[in-house]
Amino acid sequence: MDDSHPMEDKKRHVGGVLVSHEHVAVSEGSGVTANAEGAKAKAVHNAELYAAIHETKINYKSRESLHLYFAVFVAFCCACANGYDGSLLTGVIAMEHFQNTFHSGKTGTIVSLMFSLYTVGAMVGSPFAAILSDKFGRRVCMFWGGIVIIVGMLIISTSYAIPQFVVGRFVLGVGIAIMTVAAPAYAVEISPPHWRGRATGFYNCGWFGGSIPAAAVVYGCNKIDNDYSWRIPLIVQALACIVVIIGVWFIPESPRYLIANGREAEAVAFLAKYHGNGNPESRLVQLEIEEMRDGIRQDGIDKRPWDYRPFILSHSGRWRIAQVLMISIFGQFSGNGLGYFNTTIFEIIGVTSVELQLAYNLLNSVLSAIGALAAVAYTDTMPRRKVLVFGTLACAAALATNSGLSAALDAQGDNIQDSYAKGALASYFLFNVIFSFTYTPLQGVIPTEALETTTRAKGLACSSVIVYAMGFINQFAGPIALGNIQYKYIYVFVGWDVVEAIMWFLFGVESQGRTLEQLEWVYNQPNPVKASLKVDKVIVQADGKVTEKVVTSNA
Repeated sequence: MDDSHPMEDKKRHVGGVLVSHEHVAVSEGSGVTANAEGAKAKAVHNAELYAAIHETKINYKSRESLHLYFAVFVAFCCACANGYDGSLLTGVIAMEHFQNTFHSGKTGTIVSLMFSLYTVGAMVGSPFAAILSDKFGRRVCMFWGGIVIIVGMLIISTSYAIPQFVVGRFVLGVGIAIMTVAAPAYAVEISPPHWRGRATGFYNCGWFGGSIPAAAVVYGCNKIDNDYSWRIPLIVQALACIVVIIGVWFIPESPRYLIANGREAEAVAFLAKYHGNGNPESRLVQLEIEEMRDGIRQDGIDKRPWDYRPFILSHSGRWRIAQVLMISIFGQFSGNGLGYFNTTIFEIIGVTSVELQLAYNLLNSVLSAIGALAAVAYTDTMPRRKVLVFGTLACAAALATNSGLSAALDAQGDNIQDSYAKGALASYFLFNVIFSFTYTPLQGVIPTEALETTTRAKGLACSSVIVYAMGFINQFAGPIALGNIQYKYIYVFVGWDVVEAIMWFLFGVESQGRTLEQLEWVYNQPNPVKASLKVDKVIVQADGKVTEKVVTSNA
């Protein structure tokens, strides 16, 4: 396999000027004057993309950009429907009227069943979601996902017996799988390359767009003195789905899906309108359409519903699916699964009031959202690999602090020192903020960037199966483990987070700063991790023009 950089030994017109690959006498750092007064050397992952972006200045306030934001918002609402569930049952099972109806208790096997049937449904639905997304498009898939979720909501919100409730949870899971296979693919495929990280990261922050309202609704409805205290929160789960069901009729289809299905003219029209300021000849549009033509096959595996062989039989496929598996497993099993049982954890560290538990559950969602949104703002400029390595180590440190303080509280018996309890609570909140900053945006970004167009739906279906399998472990084992060993369950995640950080360092491929199609070169190299760290050095003149490219080096 040729490990030369894809741009080497070529001359191209980039940014309106000829980009030559001659050696230029500049130092390694960026910001060094070179060749002409005011010119600076800058390290970038893709010289041609960098120049095209600077030539095609997208007006972020234009009507077309606003429409694109709305399209991403519709995808965001799909994640809201999923996130709503994350803060829903942890509060609902603590309600007196819910317990009077179902007598489930707050931990144990029955609670595990109530939580985990949702993930079983999602695992079952994911492969079929990939087929639906590839055959009929991302928008159709989101629409039908919303319909199925509403059916599930009707089943659980009208239930009086545990069997009906768990069946409704299963149906909800199927609907969520259909939505969340299509939505992240849609968000990444419609975004301009330099907006991709923020758009996809914002999509995944929809988790908090659902979990915060869920925690707030549960907290407010707890004051209702009848069964509507828990039925109303279950009904509200359908609101985000209604937005999606209506919204999909007012947004465009993914250009990469259009190319993959022989509708190139529509794809070019999309790119010109939303990425090229209405100009189909703009450098960015020409670069994107050229790479899509080269990288997307109309006879790809998206036309063969059950063909997953490229993920196993090709070098590129194995590395791509490795990124998907790592972010899917680590993003669900780094200790964040404890969030399903916040009220139980708060009780373990001495918070016995149900009202205060629900208030802390809401506060935790808000703080986590702040961490995630802070990361979204920098997703397009932050190196993914470094964030995952150091962020995961920080998660381990925060959990270690929490578990140590929880052990001290356990040793104190009934004579709990207030400072220890506050420290345990603060370290738990800190863990969730760090985790949200590190993982929440990248859980949407990493798998969509690692996968190419004709494997994206299938890869995201695999991701969904793994995510929900990890969710099943969290939701089924969590109540049992917390009931049996209490805070000691957190020790598992402290050690595992250290292992995760090592894995990211050894096998994490850096995808920031490259087009989705250019990543094909990265994954085809013998060592994609090393290849992903290679950068171009470009000369940026005082007027912003990219005039020369110098030798590549490692970042």
